[in-house]
Amino acid sequence: MSDAIGHECGLVCVRLRKPLTHYLEKYGDPLWGLRRLYLLMEKQRNRGQDGAGIAVAKFDMNPGDSYLLRARSADPNPTESVFRHVFRNIRRLKKLDPHDFDEHRAKKAIEFLGEVYIGHLRYGTHSGYGVRMCQPYIRRHNQPSRNLAIAGNFNMTNAPELFARLVEYGLHPAGDSDTQVVLEKLSYALDQEHEHLRQSMGPGSLRNLEGQELAELISRDLDVARILEHAAAVWDGGYAFIGLFGNGDAFVCRDPAGIRPGFWFANDEVVATASERSALVTVFDVSPDKVRPIQPAHALIMKRDGQVWEEKFAEPAERRECTFERVYFSRGNDRDIYQERKKLGMHLAPRVLDAIDWDVENTVFSFIPNTAETAFIGLTQEVERLVQQRRAEELWRRIEDGSVKREDLSYYMNGRPRIEKAAHKDQKLRTFITRDLGRSEIVAHVYDITPGVVRPGDTLVVIDDSIVRGTTLRDSIITMLSRLNPRRIVVASSAPPIRYPDCYGIDMSQLGRFIAFEAAVSLLHDRGDTRLLKDIEERCRAQQELPPELMKNQVALLYEQFSLDEISAKVAELVRSEKLEWQGDIHLIYQTIEGLHASMPGYTGDWYFTGRYPTPGGYKVLNTAYLNWIDKVDMRAY
Repeated sequence: MSDAIGHECGLVCVRLRKPLTHYLEKYGDPLWGLRRLYLLMEKQRNRGQDGAGIAVAKFDMNPGDSYLLRARSADPNPTESVFRHVFRNIRRLKKLDPHDFDEHRAKKAIEFLGEVYIGHLRYGTHSGYGVRMCQPYIRRHNQPSRNLAIAGNFNMTNAPELFARLVEYGLHPAGDSDTQVVLEKLSYALDQEHEHLRQSMGPGSLRNLEGQELAELISRDLDVARILEHAAAVWDGGYAFIGLFGNGDAFVCRDPAGIRPGFWFANDEVVATASERSALVTVFDVSPDKVRPIQPAHALIMKRDGQVWEEKFAEPAERRECTFERVYFSRGNDRDIYQERKKLGMHLAPRVLDAIDWDVENTVFSFIPNTAETAFIGLTQEVERLVQQRRAEELWRRIEDGSVKREDLSYYMNGRPRIEKAAHKDQKLRTFITRDLGRSEIVAHVYDITPGVVRPGDTLVVIDDSIVRGTTLRDSIITMLSRLNPRRIVVASSAPPIRYPDCYGIDMSQLGRFIAFEAAVSLLHDRGDTRLLKDIEERCRAQQELPPELMKNQVALLYEQFSLDEISAKVAELVRSEKLEWQGDIHLIYQTIEGLHASMPGYTGDWYFTGRYPTPGGYKVLNTAYLNWIDKVDMRAY
């Protein structure tokens, strides 16, 4: 994606199933689990570079000993920063005799040596930056089973309502961020679970227990699914959460529609979870078939006694897994994602060939940025197949009528697209070093070109993952590519146009920033039909106070006025900078919704393309986003 946006965070959990002595004897390393955590986080660093954090739970620590610890960082390279801190006293391991290894003594000596680890990689969205924003968040209590650390990949569309409900409970939440509200809600449900178990076991009950014995039985019998059921009853959003209790219990849960991803792998040594399947496949060197998705509306529950199972905590909804995960966010080395991205490119091929009049001899194919490479492979392979198929049919016709000549054969036997690396992204440039006027000049140099790969009269085709705001296309990519002096530039997007806000984990909630929305509004102005914008406003204001369940997508009325080709043509106009001296044509081709679904038939989470939201809160966010645009309110819509 050429436009940088904040998006979905990364989650990791590593739960050891053997004593630490096992890992020392087999691998020579009692920190084997901690190192798996590090590897899983590094393999998902694409999911968060604004902050990182980990937490560890230690089993069977004596009163007075630490048993739930956390480390966080918002430094540059935050994962490295966290683990530099975590491993700072690792020299003490040399003082431990492998033949006389005492687990308790080792856990006291090594701060982050334990049995259950969780990790979080953060992409900052609306709530700012800094270590206080980094997860895991922790609720502290002097009873181990009431301690709770959570890390999430999520957004809640109704966080203000959740906060208000906590106040109604008589609580005083310290902070109103999504994560803090979720932590407080889970903590409240955890306290309710303790009270329920205390009443069933404690003084005056049939079991009549108290003191340490009662605390231990409550800790053992915590019903994690029941806690989640109570806490999540009023959640509206897309989410995946990891929770780690001070007693060693842990869980990973997914929202009822499966919007946010979550996978797990287990053998007799470890249970591990991650946001991406490929990370688990790589780190544990297993077949992708050994890594399973956590089912929507279910939690993977890991009890202190070693039991592990999946259990439903909410009613499943229509499955709407995020397609942007497949188009762009997840690493492309996942077996299925790789094939899906190739298919996205393949589905663009017929329209790209029509745009260049099937003239592959005078067309250069390239991609930008590097994450579009897999779709580029699919595009060029399909272009070659279609061209050769067409030429073979034409050759056969000419053979039949006897008009083919020897000198024609090289033309009919070729048909390969010309593939070049036309542009390179300069990873060293940082646009934040300058503001406003100076920033645009820096942005223009984010990409470098390769002179000489385009001949006079050539068409240049470049593929991008998706086009969100169009600012990088306008301010950098088109400007730089024009210096190659092609006759025209064709930009193909492997994703459909982003028409609607997202509110389930991606930082895309302001309508006015989407170039497809800007294009539709501009087309209305061209027609002199701006009354429709007022009509949509009136419809949005009329339903503003309705419950989200009764709201409808009124903004769809705008997009219904125009075809995909009309939107594409207007976007092509808008990405041409006023300063651009090059006189060639710009042509833009978006993926169709049909092409998207054909490429990944198992994934239907397409609300940012279609406006069909998976939860009621999405329609409320859309309504607010449109009114914010009308009122010129530059803020998040939820």
